[in-house]
Amino acid sequence: MRVAVETTGELGRKMTVAIPADEVEQEITNRLKRLSQTVRLPGFRPGKAPLKIIEAKYGAQVLREVAGQMIENSLREALVQEGLQPAGGPDIEPKSLNRGSDLEYVASFDVFPEIKKLDLQGITVERPVCEVTDDDVDTTLASMRKQRVEWRAVERASGQGDRVRINFHGTVEDEAFPGNEAKDYPVILGESHVLEEFSQGLQGVTAGTNKTITVNFPEGYHGKEVAGKQVEFRVEVLDVAEPVLPELDGEFAKSFGIEDGNVEKMLEEVHANLTREGEEQAARLVRERVMEALIDANHIELPAKLVREEVQRMVDAERSMREHQGASVAEETDPGQFESEARRRVALGLIVYEVVNANDLKPDKARVRARIEKMAGGYEDPQAFVQWYYGDRKRLEQVESTVLEEQVVDTLLATATVKDQPSSFNRLMYGPESTNIER
Repeated sequence: MRVAVETTGELGRKMTVAIPADEVEQEITNRLKRLSQTVRLPGFRPGKAPLKIIEAKYGAQVLREVAGQMIENSLREALVQEGLQPAGGPDIEPKSLNRGSDLEYVASFDVFPEIKKLDLQGITVERPVCEVTDDDVDTTLASMRKQRVEWRAVERASGQGDRVRINFHGTVEDEAFPGNEAKDYPVILGESHVLEEFSQGLQGVTAGTNKTITVNFPEGYHGKEVAGKQVEFRVEVLDVAEPVLPELDGEFAKSFGIEDGNVEKMLEEVHANLTREGEEQAARLVRERVMEALIDANHIELPAKLVREEVQRMVDAERSMREHQGASVAEETDPGQFESEARRRVALGLIVYEVVNANDLKPDKARVRARIEKMAGGYEDPQAFVQWYYGDRKRLEQVESTVLEEQVVDTLLATATVKDQPSSFNRLMYGPESTNIER
């Protein structure tokens, strides 16, 4: 076997492989002989047909089969011989496929780039530290009270925060459009997901009245029939109601699972839940900062095939999501919109892979077990959930992958300068929290 390698770019390689004709011919002859023992031809008993007849009928097919098998086997051998590792499957182009000639083909592929920076030496990463304050707890309690809000009808005119129930009918230049009307439709003034002009038009109305509200829809509105147009809504006000929030008492605590109605216990649980959520969010932010620092430290050429494959995966995922949501999948998805993110994912995957290898990292079994047990905590039979997870290799690999990623972050943080950044829960969760990396 002869092998010649040509460099076609920073990562591109073109490898020409030639397998001697006599080796190819010998394999073809062997296959034809084996085939002659089993094939049935008219006028001949099994195994008695002359080899020349077998060759005349099946020679071309056997040549293709032998060529495919010998290319597959020789490709692996040639890559090992030349010390090359393709990034993605090589593109194979046969140069000659004739009896009596060397079997020659060209394998084109990219190799993996060299990753030079596998630590965060010299880089400072800010690590958020969540400090749950009384204000954070109060904000959460206010949200919990809103979940249990009751509405009390009022005779006065509507104001901010009130709920107005309406029937409405909309037209564009006196013409109806899809979704132009609704019955018994609730609008909470200042909070509902309706256009501001419509919400403002419901300020100061009273039950039993009618009103026409003119709304100018923005150009980018998702409803094409009304985007950039002026719509008139004839509105019938059914009632106006004000919110009545529950008291922070035992009944309220019981409604959130505190069986004995102990308000102090509820406050402790709220504080503990916020602390846990804050720690999880802080860990996500640290991971993002570490990974961005790693990418910034390694400006590498990316294997084109890996990027194309990642773009295709993202396109397929987008189509699948649209199909699941009942949206039209007839419209073509533009692969170009995923190019930047695909390149980022490929770069990160290559770099993290090298970090794992350089540090000989493997999923920590104790951490994997702890994570699965934590996931099982919300189930009626936690032990059955744990056994279910361990009973399927694919499910287990998902957790192992997450744990391995955590270990990568821990390993990299150990090489960086880490600066703790105190933050309240609300600031941490709802930001802005910038990715702050210093050099």
